Amino acid sequence: MTFDLEMIRSVYARFPERVAAARKVTGKPLTLAEKILYTHLWEGDATKALGRGVDYVDFSLDRVAMQDATAQMALLQFMQAGKAQAAVPSTVHCDHLIQAKVQADSDLQESINKNNEVFNFLESVSNKYGIGFWKPGAGIIHQVVLENYAFPGGMMIGTDSHTVNAGGLGMVAVGVGGADAVDVMAGMAWELKFPKLIGVKLTGRLSGWASAKDVILKVAGILTVKGGTGCIVEYFGDGAESLSCTGKGTICNMGAEIGATTSTFGYDDSMERYLRSTDRSDVAELANGIREHLTGDAEVYANPHAYFDEVIEINLDELEPHINGPFTPDLATPISKMKEAAAANDWPTKIEYALIGSCTNSSYEDIGRSASIASQAVDNGIEAQTTLTITPGSEQVRYTIERDGFISIFEAMGGIVFANACGPCIGQWDRAGADKKEKNTIVHSFNRNFSKRADGNPNTHAFVASPELVTALAIAGDLTFNPLTDKLRLPDGSEVMLEEPKGDELPSNGFDVEDAGYLAPLKDGSGVEVNVNPESERLQLLEPFAKWDGSNIEGARLLIKADGKCTTDHISMAGPWLRYRGHLDNISNNTLTGAVNAFNGKTNEVKNQLTGEYGEVPAVQRAYKAAGIPTVVVGDSNYGEGSSREHAAMQPRFLGVMAVLVNSFARIHETNLKKQGMLGLTFSNESDYGLIQEDDRLDFLDLDQFAPGKPLTIRLNHADGTTDKIEVNHTYNAQQIEWFCAGSALNLIKEQQ
Repeated sequence: MTFDLEMIRSVYARFPERVAAARKVTGKPLTLAEKILYTHLWEGDATKALGRGVDYVDFSLDRVAMQDATAQMALLQFMQAGKAQAAVPSTVHCDHLIQAKVQADSDLQESINKNNEVFNFLESVSNKYGIGFWKPGAGIIHQVVLENYAFPGGMMIGTDSHTVNAGGLGMVAVGVGGADAVDVMAGMAWELKFPKLIGVKLTGRLSGWASAKDVILKVAGILTVKGGTGCIVEYFGDGAESLSCTGKGTICNMGAEIGATTSTFGYDDSMERYLRSTDRSDVAELANGIREHLTGDAEVYANPHAYFDEVIEINLDELEPHINGPFTPDLATPISKMKEAAAANDWPTKIEYALIGSCTNSSYEDIGRSASIASQAVDNGIEAQTTLTITPGSEQVRYTIERDGFISIFEAMGGIVFANACGPCIGQWDRAGADKKEKNTIVHSFNRNFSKRADGNPNTHAFVASPELVTALAIAGDLTFNPLTDKLRLPDGSEVMLEEPKGDELPSNGFDVEDAGYLAPLKDGSGVEVNVNPESERLQLLEPFAKWDGSNIEGARLLIKADGKCTTDHISMAGPWLRYRGHLDNISNNTLTGAVNAFNGKTNEVKNQLTGEYGEVPAVQRAYKAAGIPTVVVGDSNYGEGSSREHAAMQPRFLGVMAVLVNSFARIHETNLKKQGMLGLTFSNESDYGLIQEDDRLDFLDLDQFAPGKPLTIRLNHADGTTDKIEVNHTYNAQQIEWFCAGSALNLIKEQQ
């Protein structure tokens, strides 16, 4: 079925004239990304050319999606906004709170038993405010969105960084924090700095062991985890058109790993096939009616260097399968170089677990190609040397691959099928023995592989590859196995090479499902009561953050100076902490516990300047809060990369941190800090990071003159009596300064109501 068809029809009806208006004011041909952005301006038709990386722009969005871990805080905030219903089509997806341990059925039931309070809360809030609800087991938010809601040329946000997956169907889909979702659901404009544009020209055609996954693994190696920050990545060329729609989704999904605002592809035949296969032929017909507008102009693709800020070219004919990692998704190693790299870096080569699926790689095509490898092991009597787990992306995919015999192939190989949920990809994996913290290697087809990400073990070396390559590595049990050149030993002592993976783009008999897991909301939810037990350890109604008093901040203490990579996983870990995502006080007990203290090289151990003793980060910060002392967090480059979780901003804010001062921010985290009424600042001179000392007291000398484009001055008062003055920058515009003054963006919404 097609959801929100009239909304899609309305978007397409205004598309041509708005594209024409944009061409007129810019005076040039347009990329696809520009077409989608200009057709979604809050003001309507474009009246001026917008500066990439310069202008803050208000957009009118088509929809909002929220996953259960972030939806709790988003909806707790929305409940304060004073609205009767969500202003745009919105959905909640229960996918994060299901822990992988044994197998799908028992794990799902265990999750329902443990999280029933939260699921009931989300269902009742959804019912009250006209929000679609996808039950536990229905699938992972991004796969469900691709199957049901994504449409070419649309623009949406989601409270998860991998919302960008919908770019596989030609959307501009952006991951955000919950406060951004609240704005849009409350009927307000969504603000974004107009992105820069990176063009990726794909030529040739994938063959053999190379897959769409290898495209983004290659791009990640080129751009690194911060190379896409502030940019939309637009893929084009004959190679792009040769990819399946779900393959495009995989590439867009992992665009989050290069820091990109989002990634997208132009509408083509593969997208039309996917829309029709997922029972949305009516959307395909509408898209065909404005097909020329749902891709970049021909002049752009003929001369991309004239229209993109950066251009990358990749020949798919020559693309080699890659394995990225460990500990970062941009450390790209071609399969032919892995033996050499593993030896040089002392990576464990024995694979303890192999995992396929997730929101990134759980399409019918992915599973089919993987099954074609697994079946060769079964048919030849080869015993897999590693346990393989399979995480389907949706109930529709799971039901269809079971019908078509793929699951039985994996089970014959010894594989374990987990629930249709995020599971190990986000740390929801009860892996036996992980608490021993032994050095080991796993391979998976997920998107992220930061330290502790999958199983909580800092010594687990996680490597990212395509699902078919992961399956081959599971059979061999060795990270250095190269299926393009290496043979496997059969039970009779002979050797055989694995044949290249094969798999249909879409099921020849169509998708099928008995219960997709969707619950429609009441048409009138005004009578629904949403109750939160004040004694609950899982849910807590929010209290507004305090307004800024207009004064300079003086005598602020340093909570922590974080050394090196500090992701949102370091600031607010997932895994077992997901249970507290709806309770701000309780989850604040994990604040910055994963960050490395630059002064002692340890995690979760900082100096309490009130006592001189060292303690856990949250406890020390609570002591400062109780004493009424403001604090500052200092970090390095790309601070806050990774997940969109706004808890990484709300927790420090709740505990009394006033400012975060770093060399550079990841986009979503910087926005989240602003939304929650915090100061997100960057060193004017990166070397000033070295001036920050453990016992410093910081004075903000001119915060009372806070204004757009005007740097701030901070005096560092060192324990030895010396001082340093440093200049710090910010990117706050006038409206964002109003958020800071009001205490948060939500406070401002309530005032305006």
